[in-house]
Amino acid sequence: MVFCDIGNTNLHFFHEGRIWHESPDRITPKYQDMPIFYISVNPKSKQKLLAVYEHCIDLGPYFSLNTAYSGIGIDRVAACVGIGNGLIVDAGSAITVDIMQKGVHLGGYILPGLGMYQNLYKNISPTLAIDLDLSVQLDVLPQNTRSALSFGVINSIVLMIRDSAKEKRIIFTGGDGKFLSKFFQQSIFDDTIVFKGMQRAYENYIKGQSRG
Repeated sequence: MVFCDIGNTNLHFFHEGRIWHESPDRITPKYQDMPIFYISVNPKSKQKLLAVYEHCIDLGPYFSLNTAYSGIGIDRVAACVGIGNGLIVDAGSAITVDIMQKGVHLGGYILPGLGMYQNLYKNISPTLAIDLDLSVQLDVLPQNTRSALSFGVINSIVLMIRDSAKEKRIIFTGGDGKFLSKFFQQSIFDDTIVFKGMQRAYENYIKGQSRG
């Protein structure tokens, strides 16, 4: 059994405790003898997975999340189901923040990812087409443009999350999750959160198969 989380940019695979990432244009067909259980937020990448693997099963219908949020992405659903309690920050192409309390999804919001912030500044002015300084100090006012840009991006994200978290534990995941987690004492980084949620959906799938 292989899990596949089809994201906006890449496909994220999980098998026997190992995680790896593949481009939708370079999917390696090395698990043809196993079913691929997937979730997807990218229809084009989904079609590319289905073109490579014959036996694929969409786990989307097997999730159950208690929420009033309309239109929440399946990747966010999986992360919430994988946690149950706390604030979940998935820092990828976009940064999604969701709050879970005793198995209930209270709501959440979406911020641009670090790379998207850079593109936004570049579109404002060519002089702002600068790589972020990830070592910028957030307790000292910047004294140059690169530091100023980096300070504005990183601190805006950190303060938003901090205001939402209060005393809740924070679970980070995604490509920039480990970097952002270092700004919070009550946080952990776990790149398996979505797959933990997929495991629960898979268990629901198995129960349905046994009843059928």
